[in-house]
Amino acid sequence: MTWQERIIVDPDILVGKPVVKGTRLAVEFIIELLAQGWSEADILQNYPGLTREDIQACLKYASVILSTEKVYPLKT
Repeated sequence: MTWQERIIVDPDILVGKPVVKGTRLAVEFIIELLAQGWSEADILQNYPGLTREDIQACLKYASVILSTEKVYPLKT
C-alpha cells in the first residue's frame, strides 16, 4: 500500500489538513510526536487505531512534500 492510500486530505476533516485515513490524526501531529522523541512503539501503544504502515506513510508524505519545496533567497 502506498502513502497515497493511507493519507487523505478532506476539507471536512481538520480543515483539510492531511490525516491518516479513517482517523482525525494529522500527519503533522505524527511527525511532531516523532520529533519529540516518541518511538514508533510509543505511538502505536497510545494510538491503537494506527499501524506501523500509517506512520511510515506519514514520513513518506512529509518527505515528498519537502522534496518539492522550493526555497528562494531574499534579496537584501
